[in-house]
Amino acid sequence: MTDLAFLLFRTLFITTMTVGMMASLTEFRFGLRKLLCIMALYSLWMLGTSLALLVLGGELLLLRVFFLTISLPAVFLTYWAASDTPAQAVFNYLSQILLSTLGFSMIRMLTDSLGLPGFVNILLTALFYGVVIWLEGRFLRRPFRMLVRVMPSGWAALTLIPCAFCGYLVFMASWPGSYLENPVQRTYLYAAVIPIIIVYIAVFQSLYAQYQIQAERQSTTLLSMQISALKEKMERVKEVEESIRIQRHDLRHQLQAATELMLRGDRDTALATLDAAQTRLEEHKVTRWCRPPVLDAVFASCFEQAKSQDIPVEASISLPDELPVDERELAIVVANALDNAIHANLELPVSRRCIRCRAVSMPGVMLEISNPCAGDVTFDSSGLPLARREGNGLGVQSISAFCRKNGAVCRFDLTDGWFRLQLVP
Repeated sequence: MTDLAFLLFRTLFITTMTVGMMASLTEFRFGLRKLLCIMALYSLWMLGTSLALLVLGGELLLLRVFFLTISLPAVFLTYWAASDTPAQAVFNYLSQILLSTLGFSMIRMLTDSLGLPGFVNILLTALFYGVVIWLEGRFLRRPFRMLVRVMPSGWAALTLIPCAFCGYLVFMASWPGSYLENPVQRTYLYAAVIPIIIVYIAVFQSLYAQYQIQAERQSTTLLSMQISALKEKMERVKEVEESIRIQRHDLRHQLQAATELMLRGDRDTALATLDAAQTRLEEHKVTRWCRPPVLDAVFASCFEQAKSQDIPVEASISLPDELPVDERELAIVVANALDNAIHANLELPVSRRCIRCRAVSMPGVMLEISNPCAGDVTFDSSGLPLARREGNGLGVQSISAFCRKNGAVCRFDLTDGWFRLQLVP
């Protein structure tokens, strides 16, 4: 009975730590409370099936079928709670299971061959999993999540690698008997470590090369879109300024005509002429939002675009002449943020549309752009909103890249139905 309880505890402990490894590189859609409930239900399933297998066939039977009763349900539940594609999930989770299986089997063989007690096995196992989870969270999580975002496809073929190695390890460890009792099985089992290391090094080198290519392409595309959008906004402002210049030139003739009408005594016609001239000037009046010219052009163009689509704008902008970052780069950030706000408003009825923009210069420069939002927004581990549809999210990536380059701080949040971006350059 004591051995059975120890085996159940060790199985639960190893399973929990393996799920922790899987979670270290995963972004979840659910909150902590819901994830803990899912883990509790899965633990009950795992304990029940493991107990039944240990009673029916002992540890060897559990070793032969644990992949079906323990690993695959864990993969399915983690994928269901995460935001990854099936191929990305299978590659991540089975790679973690592969590493867990190798690590635990080596510790098990070491403690059994030295005749060490069970608590030593648990302590060494805890040390192994603790170090692995810390290393993955500290060094692998960020680059892996970047790879997932930059390369949403092309993972299907990679899933064959952990699948094949996991199948090989399970077979070598449990057929015809336990690897702990057969030296030949142990030789074949651990001989797979070298090719596993070589293959995974080659895989990650290939992934990193693809990441660099995709990142360069995406940066080029993003920069072209930003430059094009900024040029378009500047052209619109120039058109308005040219129209105002023409109107001011024509105003001289209109004033002369009004003067002549007054001399003739036709007061009503003269006043009507002046009113018409004033109306035409007000129609093309340019509001100066701030002194930096490129930023002023972006604000003017984006606000005009919003108003043309029945989106009210509430703006309070006070920026200094000298900015702590490059004005053109900050203008691109503002253009992307306001463009995202406009697109979010278009999903709402006209009565709910609104954009609020506030910029202050004291005690430091800070920008806040907010808009009502339809539905929930999912954030990744870095606090960045995830794109709802494929092809979206370039604006957020551009803002994030600006912050990394300039040491700026940005914060996204969704509160009371309002999506907010706060930026401190």
